[in-house]
Amino acid sequence: MLVIVSPSLCSKTGKPNIPNTFDIVKYGAKGDGHTDDSNAFLKAWEAACSSTKGTPILIVPAGKIFMTQPVTFHGPCKSETINVMIRGTITAPQNREHWKSDSNDHDSWITFNHISGLVVNGGGTLNGQGASWWDKKDASNRPTALRFLGCDNVKHGPLTHFNSPRNHISVTGCDGVLISNVNLIAPETSPNTDGVDISSSTKVFIEHSTISTGDDCVAINSGSKFINITNVKCGPGHGISVGSLGKHGECATVEEVYVSHIIFTRTTNGARIKTWEGGSGYARKITYDNITLIGVKNPVIIDQQYNALESVGRGVKISDVTFRNFRGTTKDKKAIELNCARIGCTNVVLEEINITSLNGNRPSSSCSNVQGSCYSCNPTVTCLGH
Repeated sequence: MLVIVSPSLCSKTGKPNIPNTFDIVKYGAKGDGHTDDSNAFLKAWEAACSSTKGTPILIVPAGKIFMTQPVTFHGPCKSETINVMIRGTITAPQNREHWKSDSNDHDSWITFNHISGLVVNGGGTLNGQGASWWDKKDASNRPTALRFLGCDNVKHGPLTHFNSPRNHISVTGCDGVLISNVNLIAPETSPNTDGVDISSSTKVFIEHSTISTGDDCVAINSGSKFINITNVKCGPGHGISVGSLGKHGECATVEEVYVSHIIFTRTTNGARIKTWEGGSGYARKITYDNITLIGVKNPVIIDQQYNALESVGRGVKISDVTFRNFRGTTKDKKAIELNCARIGCTNVVLEEINITSLNGNRPSSSCSNVQGSCYSCNPTVTCLGH
């Protein structure tokens, strides 16, 4: 019997193609939920960030719980892209007295600093262990769980975040961020636990996610433009907010915001724009479209006098705002509130609004110092043209 063996099957020699991976366990991480694994994370990151082979992948393996103190992963990295694949659970110290931080990372638990082409995914879990922080009255001293600082071309998700001491994700000074398929979860009573806070950033996309926290599902702050939020389930929480803007007389700017296909469930607010009197700047070109409301207290609200004690005659200008295709229920007597200061809000358009009360009564609306129009609105907004 003659057997002919193909040379192509036998002539392949050398090492197999090993992916460019950096498993934190190989760098000393224990993953027992108690040992401080911060140094192992930083060692693995240094190796991955220094790699020049393709896309390096830092792996947090499944089936283990890795406890870390506040850590900052610094860039830039040598590769064009870098992947942090979180398959297991990363947990903060269980009690705030056990947190160790210095002046560089006291405001965040995990920070990615000036990294381009960053992907953070894997379907794992971040547990911020926030409960011991929530009775601390000064929210400014509570850390954010995850911060992207000065990062460009970022992709985040799928991932689940639990119980941040403050907001779960901060996007600060970034250009090009996609957050998708994330679950952000904290008790309804947990203070200041925003889902995503955006500031000084451009081209931020949030999509296909569920956010259930004790504050804003998304807060869009000054310096943000070209923000797109779509297919998000929000609630409980405080809704999706632009602002607050202009606090302490600051100049604040937000523009080109598009929020669509959102389901608000039992939130304090739905679509909200909030600015302080005494500030300056603008909030403009903002659209909320295709919104479903389930027992929302304040479905549509503009507050140009947020937390105002007295009228000062100046503020952040609000213009070119559209609320379109809102449908569902409110648990309050008032469904629409457009509370603008003496400087006024201009070109505010409401279209195809149908909001009813949970008790079957027709809800009311209120407005002041607003110029705009209302087409097919229930409830009607009497100060706007038809």
